[in-house]
Order: sequence, then C-alpha cells, then structure tokens
Amino acid sequence: MSLPPWNHPRRGDAMLPMTTPNPQQPATRQWKMQFTSTPRCVRLARSQVGKTLRNWGYGEEDIDRVVLVCSELATNAVQHGHKRGHLFEVRLTHEDTSCLVEVSDAASGRLPHRTEATEDDEHGRGLQLVAVLAKETGHHPRSPIGKTVWARLALTWGEEAGQD
Repeated sequence: MSLPPWNHPRRGDAMLPMTTPNPQQPATRQWKMQFTSTPRCVRLARSQVGKTLRNWGYGEEDIDRVVLVCSELATNAVQHGHKRGHLFEVRLTHEDTSCLVEVSDAASGRLPHRTEATEDDEHGRGLQLVAVLAKETGHHPRSPIGKTVWARLALTWGEEAGQD
C-alpha cells in the first residue's frame, strides 16, 4: 500500500513549520465552529467566517483575505484530514492588528507542506496562497487527535477591528 500523494513531498516542496502561534496581543474576540468534513461544509465555513468578520466590523478587503485563507485551510482539512466520524473546526481570534485563523482536523499523520505546482496542475497552490496572504503560518498537534493548521493575517485597518 502506498502513501497518499499529499504525504509525498516533491523536490522544491516546503514543510510548514510545526509551531504553536504565540499570541501577539490579548485576544479581543474569538469565534469557533465545528463542521462535518464535506466540501459543502467548506462553503458553510466561508459563509460563517464572513458573517462573523462583518459583525466584528472588519473591512471588505480584510474579510476577503481571511475568508480565502479559511477556505484553503478548510478545503485541505476535508481533502487530506478527513477521518470518518470526526469534524473539522475553524477558529478565529482577533488580535489588535491581526486575525489568527486556525483549522483543526482529525488526521495527525498528514502534515501540511507547500508544493511546487506546475502550470497544468489543478491542485497544489492553496498553501502557497496562504503563505502569500499571511504574515505567519504553521501547524501543531491537537489533543486528543489530529492537528491544527494556522495562519495569522495582518489587518489593513489596524486597531479598530473587533472593537465594540
């Protein structure tokens, strides 16, 4: 039995660092939700994240970037981190000038890595896109099962985000 293709780094691939995000500042807002591990629920996660960020007062540019990063990480959780009977979780943490996006799934052995996608590849660009949009990325084990992949995005409009 061979390993699935996402467990075979190719030349030029880069592993995401195994790190836990250090809080930049005290969190002013947090939100999390669990979803069934299906493509339809990735769409639902995008929708819920967008609504949450609008309620927090984020600008449309920041919302678009955070939703896109969430979508890429949630899609990876569904495609590569699915374990029957387990959900994936999306968590947002607003920190004064940044937003931390964390997506957890049940598969601990399938670690994320950026691939060098060719022009004809239909997949393999998601983590590259996340790396461009985020100021930090990484992953860490999740207890009792699985892993969390995270990205911290700088906000374009600073400290007003997340204030009541």
